Order: sequence, then structure tokens, then C-alpha cells
Amino acid sequence: MSARLATATAAKAGSTVTAVVNGVATTIQVARDLTVAAGDVLMVERIGAQWFAYARVFPAAPVAPANDDPPPPKPTVTTGTLIVAPVETRSWRPSYGWRTDNTDVYQGQYGGWGNHTGAVFYGRKPRSLAGATVTRATIRVRRLSAGAYAPQSTTMRLMTQATRPGGAPTLGSSTAGPSIAVGATTTFVIPDSWAQAMVDGTAGGLAFFDSSGSPYVRFAGRGSWSPAFTLAISWRRG
Repeated sequence: MSARLATATAAKAGSTVTAVVNGVATTIQVARDLTVAAGDVLMVERIGAQWFAYARVFPAAPVAPANDDPPPPKPTVTTGTLIVAPVETRSWRPSYGWRTDNTDVYQGQYGGWGNHTGAVFYGRKPRSLAGATVTRATIRVRRLSAGAYAPQSTTMRLMTQATRPGGAPTLGSSTAGPSIAVGATTTFVIPDSWAQAMVDGTAGGLAFFDSSGSPYVRFAGRGSWSPAFTLAISWRRG
């Protein structure tokens, strides 16, 4: 059998020493005139069932270069998509409060009946992803008859509340919302940061509001179309 290198774990005691051979602590017979201290690197050879040390090499146990260390394991990356149906869709007008005649999501004003804030509440389900990073988020939208038939510009807002408050909803950031014709359906991308705010618990839903009261737009709510405003959050951990 060819020679091996072994590292002594203690000084020679009598005629033997304990050393690590091939990763295993082993009792080794030592040549009579060979002095061994802990950390010495020995030249060893196996004869039958017994290992024998017959020389020392290196001044002491060598220090492995830093680049000999195995690389750290790569972090485990998990991805997925969470589907969140709104817990409620509803619209608010300052002089009348929350509409009770339907669950549709309105933006704007018709006649003198007040300027709507259409609201979509997502409850606590987005919080189930706490600690994850949002990579994409979309909503499903359908427009119903109201206002001009052609596509109309809407203003979408991030909303603080996750469930309907007694009074007006609290609105935050704004961005351009879906612009589709009456009868059209679309999947609309919302800002990743907005969905992240829902995951982190600092926001709870979406709203549609333009202070000018125009254009007047009506989106299907949960009572008119079951997929209405279903939120798909793509996420990553790790």
C-alpha cells in the first residue's frame, strides 16, 4: 500500500501515537527513534492491519491556504405565486358614504351624485408572504357600462386599509391605472412596491380616485364578476 500523510493529535506515548489518517483518528506504531509531538505531519504506511509511522515531514502541521476552504453553500432560493381574491370591493362618496346598491369599483362623478373613490380590499392574505420579496404583481380588471365607451384614463391609488373602514379610505401613492373600453377585460401590472407594501403590512388594498371627478369609469366588482381584481403576487425568498 502506498504511503500516506497523517497528522498527530497528541505526542507520542510509548511506541504509539494517535493521528488522523484519511479523516479517521487511528493508533499508529512509531519508529523507535522518531519523536512525535501534537500537530506533526507523519509519513505513514499500512502493513496488514497496522499503521506505522517512520518519518516526520514539514516543520509542523501545515496551514491550508484560505482558497483551499470549500466555498460556502449557495442559499436556497424559493419562488412562487400567491393568488389573492379581494375580501371586498366597494365605492365611497363623501356625501353618501359607501354604496350599498352594488359592489362595483367606480372612479369619478356622474351628475351631482358625488365623486367616487373605488376601493379594493385584500384582507390579511398578502401578509402570509411576510419576509418574501415581490418580483411581479398583477390584477384582473373588467370594465362595465358607464361613461364614455372608449378607453378612459384612470388614476390608481395605494390604500392603507385591508378591510373597509367606517369612513373614507386612506389613500397613498398614485399611478396610471387600467385604460380599457367598456366590456373589455385585462390583466394589469401594478407596481412591485405596492404589492410589497401589502406583504409587509403597510398597505391593504387598491383604490381609484381622481380629484377632478373625471373621467367617470365603472369597473366590475366581486358581485358582478368573480375574478374581479384578483391579485397575483410573484415572490422570491433566499
